[in-house]
Amino acid sequence: MSLTPSAVQASSGNEARNKAAKNKTRTLGSGKHSIEVAYGLGLGCMGMSWNRSFVPEKKDMIAVIRKAYDMGVSLFDTAEAYGPFRNEELVGEAIAPFRNKITLCSKFGFDIQNGKMTGGFNSKPQHIKEVVEQSLKRLKTDRIDLLYQHRVDPAVPMEDVAGTVKDLIAQGKVKHFGLSEAGPTNIRKAHAIQPLTAIQTEYSLMTRDPETDIFPVCEELGIGFVPYSPLCRAYLTGYINERTMYVPDNDNRPTLPRYAPDAVKANWAFIDVLSEFGNQRGLTAAQVALAWLMAQKPWVVPIPGTTKLAHLQENLWSSDFEFTPDELKNFTAAISKINIVGARYPTPQTK
Repeated sequence: MSLTPSAVQASSGNEARNKAAKNKTRTLGSGKHSIEVAYGLGLGCMGMSWNRSFVPEKKDMIAVIRKAYDMGVSLFDTAEAYGPFRNEELVGEAIAPFRNKITLCSKFGFDIQNGKMTGGFNSKPQHIKEVVEQSLKRLKTDRIDLLYQHRVDPAVPMEDVAGTVKDLIAQGKVKHFGLSEAGPTNIRKAHAIQPLTAIQTEYSLMTRDPETDIFPVCEELGIGFVPYSPLCRAYLTGYINERTMYVPDNDNRPTLPRYAPDAVKANWAFIDVLSEFGNQRGLTAAQVALAWLMAQKPWVVPIPGTTKLAHLQENLWSSDFEFTPDELKNFTAAISKINIVGARYPTPQTK
């Protein structure tokens, strides 16, 4: 992915631009359950060690995370399932020098046996407690700032899950609670027991379901929204095509209908619209896609991931662009006309 012309300006100019973008903070949650996020963007760390075909050198990913902090990034997202475990270990080592100056997010909820994902869920209260203890050790910290239930466990009442996290908050091991891929009913059930700070769900120009069912609940209850895969697993950068090869053992994209070669080719209209809009304003496709997400609601905080410093800078600068009302209206109308080929998952994920 190429950077905008402004990315090659002198370092002093970069620093000034970073400072301006960093100061555009956003808030997840309400009152004492709120978190302020610099740039209005966090850093999703999953792909640094899992599920994106190649696995980069650990030292290089530590450097990316630490550079992100130096640039002002304040929210870092990981989970026990990423690896499993390896990503938490990576993040824990990387953030150790500045642990108390950032917001650290992790998750529980998948069933992991002998270090491998079973494909099932486990949010039993005792298991949640055990996962948190193990995560704290891997993350080299005494608390998790924002703990999500990674997926709803249909075998465990949401009230029990929320009650368990509430106890962990009372013990000081967790500061804030969130849900990932939860539906409105479960959001309300959890929020009634322990106020939620954020809902994390896939959301991008190609996956807009949350606008209909999740946004109204978040707005009503004062809950923030964190889009994962905001660039549609790199598709919206324009650097994936029907010939892209993956490593199936360490990449979920080959299993997703939207990444089948025919679907990738059919959906290229998104890249055309993004590129046309961006080229007229000195923006990359990725920057336009992220800026559009942030234009939807002031409490939307995307967490794009990257393994490259240049892309980190590119993503952060997306918060420096604001659509005019007419630009937003016309751009949204253009992408809304595109008929998306391929579902985001083989089976529904939100519960």
